[in-house]
Amino acid sequence: MSEVIVRSGGLSTTVQDAGRDGQYAIGMPPSGAMDQYSFAVANLLVGNPAGAAALEATYLGPELEFTDERRVAVTGADIAVTVNGEEAPQWRTLRLRRGDVLGFGGIRAGARPYIAVSGGIDVPVYLGSRSTYMLTGIGGFHGRAVTAGDRLPLGEPPDGPPEGTEVPQRLRPAFATPVELRFVVGLCAYRLTEASLKSVLETTWKVTKDADRVGYRLRGGTLDFIEREQPFGAGGDPANVVDLGYPVGSVQVPGGDEPIVLLNDAVTGGGYATIGTVVSADRDRIAQTGTGSLVGFTSVDVDGALAARRERRDRLEQVRQAVSVR
Repeated sequence: MSEVIVRSGGLSTTVQDAGRDGQYAIGMPPSGAMDQYSFAVANLLVGNPAGAAALEATYLGPELEFTDERRVAVTGADIAVTVNGEEAPQWRTLRLRRGDVLGFGGIRAGARPYIAVSGGIDVPVYLGSRSTYMLTGIGGFHGRAVTAGDRLPLGEPPDGPPEGTEVPQRLRPAFATPVELRFVVGLCAYRLTEASLKSVLETTWKVTKDADRVGYRLRGGTLDFIEREQPFGAGGDPANVVDLGYPVGSVQVPGGDEPIVLLNDAVTGGGYATIGTVVSADRDRIAQTGTGSLVGFTSVDVDGALAARRERRDRLEQVRQAVSVR
């Protein structure tokens, strides 16, 4: 069996694919790659089908030894990449041979690098996905982050772009600051006072240390709730509502002082007011935002959210055309 040997797991390196969609009814979040654009581009660069499982790291990449020849691509965060100790480029098709070692140095911008290998990481499928959901220990490689000594199985490598194929600079993400997050106001926004809802959009928020695949907690202001008698079934805190579903990207405001953007591994419902949702295209942006970084919300309507999704789809199509084998 072909495999890649993990010499070092880096920091929270997990197997992820496009996500475990369609399981919200049983309380299962989608998991999957946080930055779907970088994940998809990495697979295009190595010739994998859309959604093939890859590795997602956080801040610190792993060290991987290859047991046969494979195409490899690293996308996502701006991070130093090495092959056998020599500097190697990102956003480009690399060819690694038996015994070669892929390593990583310091991160320069962003938060999460993606590593795609031709053939994909061939772990078992669970509920339609190979993605890791660490809170319950399912999917991925034994339901956990990879560690030194693990041997990750690889699928049969397909035909793909030749070594040296690269993504044009204009189609690579920029890591601007503060990070703009387009935001559809709704859900329980009626629970905030008019001034507080306005301040959500006018405040520059700082990402706290509590920022992971479950959600990002933000700090920067205090939000006030409209006084009311709590309905039957809601808790006593003004932030409580009768339980409702939480879309991925929804912004929860427990206590009113530290909003939380709920992400891929978050619970699917609960009893806190959620005041709107970050559009799907901009979840790629927050995935590449590190602790201490600044973010701001920009209000868009549903048409604006759909336009952002189309724009990302168009960019991916441009990447597909740029790297396609002719």
